[in-house]
Amino acid sequence: MAISLRKTNLEKLSEQVYDVLIVGGGINGAVAAAALAGRGVKVALIDREDFASGVSSSSSNLAWGGIKYLESHEYLLVNKLCKSRNELMRAYPSTVKEIRFFTTIQRGFRFPSFFVYLGAVLYWLMGRCKTRPPRYFTAGQLERLEPVVNTENAAGGLEYSDCYLYDNDARFVFNFVRTALNYGCIAANYVESLGTRRVGELWCSEARDVVSGSALQIRSRVLINACGPYADAHNRLTGEATQYHHLFSKGIHLIVDRVTDNKRVLTFFASDGRLFFLIPMGPKTCIGTTDTQVTDPAVGVTDEDRHFVLDNVNALLDLEQPLTIDDVVAERVGVRPLATEDEGGDADWVQLSRKHVIEQSEHHRHLTIFGGKLTDCLNVGDEVVEKVAAMGVIVPDPDNHWYGEPSASQRKEFMLQAKLMNLDKLTDASSSEPLSERFWRRYGTAAFGLLERIREDESCARLLLEKAEYTRCEIELAARREMIVKLEDFMRRRSKIEQVIRWRDIENAPGLVEACDILFGEDAPMRLQEYLQGGRNAGRSAG
Repeated sequence: MAISLRKTNLEKLSEQVYDVLIVGGGINGAVAAAALAGRGVKVALIDREDFASGVSSSSSNLAWGGIKYLESHEYLLVNKLCKSRNELMRAYPSTVKEIRFFTTIQRGFRFPSFFVYLGAVLYWLMGRCKTRPPRYFTAGQLERLEPVVNTENAAGGLEYSDCYLYDNDARFVFNFVRTALNYGCIAANYVESLGTRRVGELWCSEARDVVSGSALQIRSRVLINACGPYADAHNRLTGEATQYHHLFSKGIHLIVDRVTDNKRVLTFFASDGRLFFLIPMGPKTCIGTTDTQVTDPAVGVTDEDRHFVLDNVNALLDLEQPLTIDDVVAERVGVRPLATEDEGGDADWVQLSRKHVIEQSEHHRHLTIFGGKLTDCLNVGDEVVEKVAAMGVIVPDPDNHWYGEPSASQRKEFMLQAKLMNLDKLTDASSSEPLSERFWRRYGTAAFGLLERIREDESCARLLLEKAEYTRCEIELAARREMIVKLEDFMRRRSKIEQVIRWRDIENAPGLVEACDILFGEDAPMRLQEYLQGGRNAGRSAG
């Protein structure tokens, strides 16, 4: 069952003294755990909800070098992000893929269209020319190349390259958690930190298993606050004063049926002057984002948000029928935690970048990770290791390469086995790629077990949910390895099923019951009812 790994780890959390306890299982906490555990440090990782359940499951699914920061002259940040993006492309070639951004510049924009193109050339050069070069287009060329774009007020445009995640962002984050587990990290989701105190040279953290309500005490030499937008709140809980704090910007995306067959990101500047994307998501298109300052990280999608996105997309595209609320398949919402030294909140939040800051307590072995974005995640992992080592924690394997896909030879062996058993002929007609490619990208060497399972029973290669691109054997694997406590953990984060299939179709899918049985065994009826009721209460009736 899905919870057996979690149950075992819960029992271990209180049994030993850890070198490092990480609170927060978003992208920052996940890479910190993978980097530390991968270099031999004894690590524990907890999150009060599911891994990647907050900001890290609400991004634009892009790994980009921050082209917009050229306008604010943050050249060092752009240089750093471009290097990070290139390293992600190199290390995760099956997951982080180059994609073309097709940008339309309207008449009257704050910069001439050719000047924006020159900025894209500079961006390409700062990216070490690792992607295809940018191209400039007239308004007429834009219309011929992408007829769905409304060019009535277009001055011109350009095409340049960045990267996107082939699967969803939460899946990418969980794979770092899985890497940490493989290196011996003891991780558990749905474990809430209730506060921490110093006892001699140790941190004694009081925690609670959210599922059972039982109390835990976790002892560690170093404590890392990777709570994302809740980092300030956790520091108040533990009595840590910091120089940096967070401001919040809310971003939402609406997911609709695919608006163009061209597999590139359509980029515009919205009515408020900010970047606005239409991003391919398999058979769907993800549209957004908004940029609204908020004071509370607990946010939701409002009617105003929906109308902003729909009004902009309808103005920027030449559609046969305007998009309406009824066309929305799913919604994504989250806050961007922006690092600032201004505690009073008077900073110009519009000018704040997504740079990360790792602040060390002056007196204690305590780190807080502020800000950050997915593109920069590998740097966060390496910096955390450096700072932990500087605190006196022994790092047994400082040179171990802790991230990246398995070796090319292992991939070649997997593809050979898949070919010999004609795996790709079992790919469902609704799938966007062959089974062999999908299995390797999602699971790496664990995908060999999927081949063995299909050899035993070929029916394990069938989809349990129509158009979901998840086979029975994948759900069996998730039950063993992916610490799924609630059905939403699988439907929205380990997979993106809930974000590409309409809620009414999910509710009525016969395979949902079977998937629940695989994941939860005798608890399946309770977990299914919990999921369906939660979806109705959340108003997931859109679409």
